[in-house]
Amino acid sequence: MFEEENDEYDGNFNEDLERFENSLRGEILGYIDSDKIESIIDHYLINGMYSKAVVAAELGMMQFSFNPTFYLRKAQAISAMGQLKEAMDLLSQVEKMEIPSCEFYLTKAAIFSQLRDSKTAIKYFKEALKLSEQEDKDEIFLDLALEYEGMNDFSSAIAILDEAISLNPHNEGAIYELAFCYDQINDLEKAIKCYSDFIDENPYSFTAWYNLGNAYSKQENLEKAVWAYDYCILINEEFSPAYFNLGNAYLSLDKYQISIENFEKCMEIDGEDGLALCYIGECYEQLENYELAKHYYHRSIDFIPDLPEAWLGLGIVSDLEGNTIEGIKLILKAIVLDPTNGSFYHVLAGAYEKIEAFEAASESYLKSLELENSNEEALCDYIDYLIENENFKEAEIFLNSYQVNNKLGMIKELLITNLLHIQGKHSEAIFQLIACIAMDENEAKKLFSLYPELENQSNFVNLFS
Repeated sequence: MFEEENDEYDGNFNEDLERFENSLRGEILGYIDSDKIESIIDHYLINGMYSKAVVAAELGMMQFSFNPTFYLRKAQAISAMGQLKEAMDLLSQVEKMEIPSCEFYLTKAAIFSQLRDSKTAIKYFKEALKLSEQEDKDEIFLDLALEYEGMNDFSSAIAILDEAISLNPHNEGAIYELAFCYDQINDLEKAIKCYSDFIDENPYSFTAWYNLGNAYSKQENLEKAVWAYDYCILINEEFSPAYFNLGNAYLSLDKYQISIENFEKCMEIDGEDGLALCYIGECYEQLENYELAKHYYHRSIDFIPDLPEAWLGLGIVSDLEGNTIEGIKLILKAIVLDPTNGSFYHVLAGAYEKIEAFEAASESYLKSLELENSNEEALCDYIDYLIENENFKEAEIFLNSYQVNNKLGMIKELLITNLLHIQGKHSEAIFQLIACIAMDENEAKKLFSLYPELENQSNFVNLFS
C-alpha cells in the first residue's frame, strides 16, 4: 500500500525528511511539494510512526486541500492508532472527493477487520481486488483469506489461498496460511506438504517447524514429530511450547525419562505448569515410581485443583498400590470433573473388574464405548472381559450390533474371529478370517498381536501368504 522513497524521488529524501523533523521542533519548513509530503507520510506509516504520519498528512491536507490522498493517509494513520470512527469519517470525505480506488477499499476493509466485522471487510477486499494491479492481487487474496479464517470458514480460505499461490507461487505467507487451514480441517497430509514447502524456502522459521511437528503429532507419526520439534528448538532454544510437545511425544513413545527432561525444560523457561507437572507424574507412574508420581500429581492439583487428569492419575496409582477402593473414589472424582471422557470410564471399568464388581464394570465399559466408540483398547478389553466371564452370547450380540468407523472395522472382525474360535466354532472362525484377509491381509495380521496364542494355530497362520 505504501512505498518507501525510491530512486525516482525528485530531490534528496533524507534532507527533506530532516527538514520536516526540524519543523516538528519549531523550525520553519518552507514550501514542500505534495509528492514529497506523501513520501514522508509513507515513510512514517511503514515504520509505525503514526503520530508523525498524522502531522505530515494534516500538513498535506492544509496545503493541498483538494488532494484526497492526504485524507486517505490520515485515515490510515489514525486507524492504526485505534481511532476507527474518526478514520471512517475521513474516508467518507475521500469518497466525496474522488471515485474510490483500490487503496481506498483496502483501507476500509482493514478498518472493518479491526472492528472484527469480517463480512464487511470481505466485501471491501473483493472491491479492492477488482481495481488492483495484477502484481498486488496475491497479497489482497491473502488478506481476504485471513478474514475467512477469522470466521472459521477454512474451506473458503483455502480456495482463496490457492488463487493467491497460483498468482505468486513464492508467496510465503499464503503457503503458511494454507498449511494452517488444512491443519484446521484435519487434512494433515496437505498441511504437512504446505509446511514442508514453506520450510524449503524458510528453513529457519521455528514456528513452521513447530507447526509441522504438531501436524505429525495429530497424524500419530511421533518419530517425525520429534524430528520437527528438535529442529524448532535448534533454531529457538527458548521456545517452550516445543519442549512441552516434545515431552508429550516422548511420553507416547514410552521414553519416560527424556519426556520428563523436556517437561522440566519447558517449566524452566515458563515457570511451573499444572499440566506439565501432571504429565511428569504420569511418566513416573509408568516408571513404577509411585511415590514420585503421587508427588507430581499433588503438585499439579495445587496449581489446577480441578484438573481431571491429575485426579485420574492419583486414582490409577492408588489402584496399582493395592488400594483399589480408594482408587475408584479418585477416578470418580476425575469423572465428575470431565464426565464426557470415555477413557476415564475405561480405567474405572478395569478397577471395578479387579474388585469383581462386574455389573459396575460392564456399565463403565459400555459408557466408555458410548462416549468414544473408536476406542480400540476399550473395545478389546470389554470383549476380553465378557469372554473371561464366559458371556460368549453377550459378546457376540454386542459385536454384531456394534457400529464402528473404518478405523475399527477390522478390529471388530478379528474380535469376532477369536470369539468364534474360543467357542469351538472353528470352521466359522476360518471363514471369518479368510474374509478379513480378503479385505486387507496386513491389517488381518493384527489378530496375532491381539491374541498371540493364536500364532500356534497352524490353520490360522497358513491362511496368510
